[in-house]
Amino acid sequence: MQKTVILGSGESGFGAALLAHKHGHRVFVSDAGKIAANKKEAFKEKNIAFEEGQHSINLLLDAQTVIKSPGIPYSAPLVVKLVEAGIPVIDELEFAYRFSKGKVIAITGTNGKTTTSLLIYHLMKRAGMDVGLGGNVGQSWALQLVEKDHSWWVLEVSSFQIEGFIDLKPSIAVLLNISPDHLDRYHYSLEEYAAAKIKLTERMNAQDHFVFFEPDSNISEAMKSQKGNPTLVPIGLENLNGTKGYIEDNKLNLAINGLNWSWPTNEMVLKGEHNFINSLAATMTVVLAGADISKIGPALKDFVNAAHRMEQVATINGVKFINDSKGTNVDATAFALGAFQEPLIWIAGGVDKGNDYKLLDDKVIDHVKLLICLGKDNEKLKIAFSGKIPCILTTEDIREAVQWSLENGSEGDVALLSPACASFDLFKNYEDRGDQFKEAVITLKNK
Repeated sequence: MQKTVILGSGESGFGAALLAHKHGHRVFVSDAGKIAANKKEAFKEKNIAFEEGQHSINLLLDAQTVIKSPGIPYSAPLVVKLVEAGIPVIDELEFAYRFSKGKVIAITGTNGKTTTSLLIYHLMKRAGMDVGLGGNVGQSWALQLVEKDHSWWVLEVSSFQIEGFIDLKPSIAVLLNISPDHLDRYHYSLEEYAAAKIKLTERMNAQDHFVFFEPDSNISEAMKSQKGNPTLVPIGLENLNGTKGYIEDNKLNLAINGLNWSWPTNEMVLKGEHNFINSLAATMTVVLAGADISKIGPALKDFVNAAHRMEQVATINGVKFINDSKGTNVDATAFALGAFQEPLIWIAGGVDKGNDYKLLDDKVIDHVKLLICLGKDNEKLKIAFSGKIPCILTTEDIREAVQWSLENGSEGDVALLSPACASFDLFKNYEDRGDQFKEAVITLKNK
């Protein structure tokens, strides 16, 4: 009986354990932290062995396969030891792929992955296709496969997960953008990070399709070392020679395989240039997957995005409050700032990721009237925008930030939470930050 070891009992590890058990593996779950009580009960019911609070190396070295949490880097001493022992160390998605007969659509990029993945899933469902959703959005793919397979799977994948792919081959891969993020995992090298992203395509062949945003110079550079041979499907902001999807005359336009299709951007829920690019990638993808083209446009009108992504919370005295707490890097915040023509009150700050705020100068000058720095250390933000934004305030209280936004706002202004920073100085995570922002706005509205 094959022994499969699971490192970590989070969403992906739990799903992998149950899928391995279903297929007759001898499963051992090892978590250096605590295992949730409900998961321990599930393991006991199925006689799945587990340990918590440690990794017992002697119980791991006799495994035929190790499935690790994406949060554990390949440079971790434990993982290095397992690899040196000749044991394959893979990702949950790689493991799940071995037990699915469905075709895979894999979406990656520094920003926009979740929105694009959810939109592709929504469009395919509306077109009547048999499709599931997994990866970094929704339930664990492995856990879903315990119960049911689908003809298509839409997977949001990170560079951390792609590192653990061996045989996983998408039928359609989507690469939205590459900008500096998570560089601590890649020796602070943008080139290494980009190489991890492009690795998604290395097993693809000419029958598969690679949808990518052609104007991104980091993508172009990474593609020079691309090992796979997928059919290339470039999209962009302009109708250039060879571009298969583009934005022109305020419309999404697709021109591929004899098809010419367009849809007005004002007939879409998603707004802003970055979301038009996400929508272009999504519509191109579902067309390549064989969706009924007549169903796509109407489905763009009723899509509901995930929380904390350009989420409209409320309007108070004519000031519109927008929650973009997921904007945790400079590129994401640049997209958010550029999505509005109205005067802006910008709430930003948190744990800086080595940000180059000069990249935001053209977005804030003569556009942002007030910057509210929300974080424990706001000095870098204040210095970066001093003299560029008329008024800069600082606080560690999100309720105060919301109150100041209303007090300093005028009818027609937008108060935008788009931090460009991580959240863990004042909050549990970006979701907690966004939830507290929304709660503060609603409380103020109901006063």
